Amino acid sequence: MKASEQSKNGQLPAMGQAVRGKPLGRRIRDNWQLYALLLIPVVLTLVYKYIPMYGIQIAFRDFKASRGYLGSEWVGLYWFKRFFSAPNCVRMIKNTVLLSLYTLLWTFPIPIILSLIINQLRFGKFKRVVQTVLYAPHFISIMVICGMIRIFLSPSGGLINLLLGSSIDFLTEASAFRTIYIASAVWQDAGWGCIIYLATLANVDPGLYEAAKVDGASVFQRIRNIDIPELLPMAILNLIMAAGGLMNVGFEKVWLLQTDLNKAASDVIAVYVYQQGIESAKYSYSTAVGLFNTIVNIALLLIVNKIASKASDVEFV
Repeated sequence: MKASEQSKNGQLPAMGQAVRGKPLGRRIRDNWQLYALLLIPVVLTLVYKYIPMYGIQIAFRDFKASRGYLGSEWVGLYWFKRFFSAPNCVRMIKNTVLLSLYTLLWTFPIPIILSLIINQLRFGKFKRVVQTVLYAPHFISIMVICGMIRIFLSPSGGLINLLLGSSIDFLTEASAFRTIYIASAVWQDAGWGCIIYLATLANVDPGLYEAAKVDGASVFQRIRNIDIPELLPMAILNLIMAAGGLMNVGFEKVWLLQTDLNKAASDVIAVYVYQQGIESAKYSYSTAVGLFNTIVNIALLLIVNKIASKASDVEFV
């Protein structure tokens, strides 16, 4: 009997209902190998992601290590009020938002453009060389990247100053900090970011390109009508995920490139949390600031997800 006939007779839905109607214990016994594999990431997630959330309460307490969590005095929203009344609060929030937003505006579209260009290369060896050259910076550590930036921007013998014929110390210029940060982020991660888009384009049916060529479509028309629609769902998904970390400016790079003279643009929340929590041992205060940052990230994630779900069929949460 054909599948269509079985469906008409109601046999397949009945089988599906029978599977769904099995008790949980029976399903676990029948597929215990899969549940055993699932147990490992579930346990790791609980141990490293959810159990530490118990410590969030110190944001609402005057935490003393000698007294423990429950023994420390409950102060409610005191630390949050103290943060919002700090003289550099507005500057930190502004710098964090602007640095993250500008980084997203540049680093999000460039991998898509690179993947579209690389996908048009027809010489296999040259294509692999281009991909390798673009991927390589991703594997350089942040410490080395910042060292290279300092060497290139050195006022005495730096490559940039040699090209410009000047002797400017760019890292002491607050107006140049965002450009330095974003340019280095694009150079380091753009090639790596286009991998997922190239994988998506690799799954496009070659028959679509052949049909487009027969119809006389140019390269740009094929990109606009075939490649971009294929990349759109993945691009929206990546945008939603990036929006969820919009306030998480890369701490290491900002910390390593920050100077007393560029703090007007480099003073961000992540560095402030490190300074207050690790250097000054203000655990409750730094936890409150970090919790505020996380709440903003969650709100941005939900907002962008809602907008994206209305604009397309892609939804993350």
